[in-house]
Amino acid sequence: MHLYSPLLYYWARGVKLPIADAADLVQDVLLTVVEKMPEFAYDPSQSFRGWLRTITLNKWRERCRRYAAAPPTTGVDVAELMDGNGTDLFAEDEYHQWLVRQALEIMQAEFEPTTWKACWEAVVGGRSAMDIAAELQVSVDVVYGAKSRVLRRLREELDGLWN
Repeated sequence: MHLYSPLLYYWARGVKLPIADAADLVQDVLLTVVEKMPEFAYDPSQSFRGWLRTITLNKWRERCRRYAAAPPTTGVDVAELMDGNGTDLFAEDEYHQWLVRQALEIMQAEFEPTTWKACWEAVVGGRSAMDIAAELQVSVDVVYGAKSRVLRRLREELDGLWN
């Protein structure tokens, strides 16, 4: 929920739904995901995100039918927004960066502040382990260990979500 709600909201706003309707659509999608999860079997050759897009598109269409409203004529082609044919407005690189940021935000509370800062400064800040160690008053080995632990946890968090 924490990882994918912002993406679902992004898609909902991408079809020009008002804020409240976009939030309702996200809630509808999440409820469907919860209902479908017991029968869901992850297939590495398929895209989990594609499955979410399909559910989102179907829920959006249901919403349009339910309110007897035509799809918005906003110039946004929903098929282009939602399908995986390379014209996705939420491009792969942007999606991966977003997913990593979301996972890191969720994971931050799992680590001591010094461990987190050491990894963050090394990976995001691009600083040397020696500079970080001096600033945090720890050994260079502690900086490398912190970076390793946080990145290992990040890989665990993202396992199976990269498609």
